[in-house]
Amino acid sequence: MSVYEFRRTVSPQAAAAWTPRQVLLTNLRAVGGRAYPRVHGLFREKSWVFFEVLLPFLSTSTFVFVYRALRAPPEYIGFVVLGGAMTAFWLNVIWMMASQLWWEKSQGNLELYFAAPMSIMSVLFGMALGGMVMSSTRAVIVLAVASLLYEVRFAIDQWLLLLAVFFLTLAALYGLGMMLASLFLVWGREAFQMSQLFTEPVYFVSGLNFPVARLGLLGALALATIPLAVGLDAMRQLAFIGANFPIGTPPPEVEALILVVMTVVFLVAARWMLRTLERRARREGRLSVRWQ
Repeated sequence: MSVYEFRRTVSPQAAAAWTPRQVLLTNLRAVGGRAYPRVHGLFREKSWVFFEVLLPFLSTSTFVFVYRALRAPPEYIGFVVLGGAMTAFWLNVIWMMASQLWWEKSQGNLELYFAAPMSIMSVLFGMALGGMVMSSTRAVIVLAVASLLYEVRFAIDQWLLLLAVFFLTLAALYGLGMMLASLFLVWGREAFQMSQLFTEPVYFVSGLNFPVARLGLLGALALATIPLAVGLDAMRQLAFIGANFPIGTPPPEVEALILVVMTVVFLVAARWMLRTLERRARREGRLSVRWQ
């Protein structure tokens, strides 16, 4: 269905007269519609599953063997395994969230989103939910296989806090992805380069394979700006109770509050950016920045 056919089916005047219940149901359908292809397509392409699990596992194994050769404390093996599992979520945020609106624009689908009688945030929420489910399967496989193969021993006392920190980390990560989706759309063709730019540096400053506290001031800046760094630091403190050396800097409870603040800030910023883009599209007929 073309955008013009869609407008004839549901006119703006008719959509404006909808009740709050109709608006809510329409947005919920949009969330389900965007989550569906990511959930349903989990194992449609078997080769994707193989490589998305194998490559993070190989990277994790590299650092495991390095720490074993250095005779590092066994907790460091667990740090690497936990970081390797969280890699799946960061890659999903960068490649399946931040770049998604730019890809939709390149394929000619973006005008349908803006013409449809729904909030564009519903589209991004659907992408986020589907991405969480899709990435969780990869993360669970990497975590389970690596933990069994390398004999990682977790020591967890506060299960509820650990689960809360995990879900808060996902909420903050995908909130960041929604905000970056607007920025990448504005940047236009530079979106792909920005995706490449943000991948490896974030791995380093987030302490993906080592405690972020070892980075000193750089680590403190990462804890203030990058949800992956905060979530990993808190989960490591909660998953390896009784380690003979300091693992993190702020207590997990403080880092959980930081994640709550990050989630709110990123979601509010994403909503403001999307509304700004809609106004620009209507006023100027474009979405990208006009560089001087």
